[in-house]
Amino acid sequence: MKTILITGSTDGIGKLTALKLAKEGHKLFLHGRSEDKLNTVINEIQESSNNENIKGFVADFSDLNAVKQMAENIKNEVEKLDIIINNAGIFKTASDKTKDGLDIRMAVNYLAPYILTESIISVLEKGSETRVINLSSAAQSTVKKGVLTGAVAINASDAYAQSKLALTMWSFILQNSILILRP
Repeated sequence: MKTILITGSTDGIGKLTALKLAKEGHKLFLHGRSEDKLNTVINEIQESSNNENIKGFVADFSDLNAVKQMAENIKNEVEKLDIIINNAGIFKTASDKTKDGLDIRMAVNYLAPYILTESIISVLEKGSETRVINLSSAAQSTVKKGVLTGAVAINASDAYAQSKLALTMWSFILQNSILILRP
């Protein structure tokens, strides 16, 4: 049995992944940005899987301070993690900017998983056969200077593709750093 954190687990791929892993008997920590929706999903999965070993963390990944707080909560409440599945993502939304003026796709799709994962490395290091799984996309595009801060305006598709390339690039860097820690 593994201990697994899944971000973006209230819909789609994240929710289906959580259901499958719960049915296999794993201990799960699910993430969502809406507490009500997250609690509903946790209850649904517990009933469908007969697995009561499921808890949740709430954070809006467009708010990087909320991501940092979630990381602190994980460090305080979770003894170890074997796997983190960074699934949370956003494509189109009503607002292209976060409250801090960052491109929302870059914040949610790249910066949030980066900050969360790097912040909880100590919890992951206690896990067995630790894995960091970053869900990316075939849609990837060269990152243009100034996009993150909004100095350069781009459409939703390009912003999404750039955020997913950044996530993929960080995945390669993370793989190399983990190999150094655990050859």
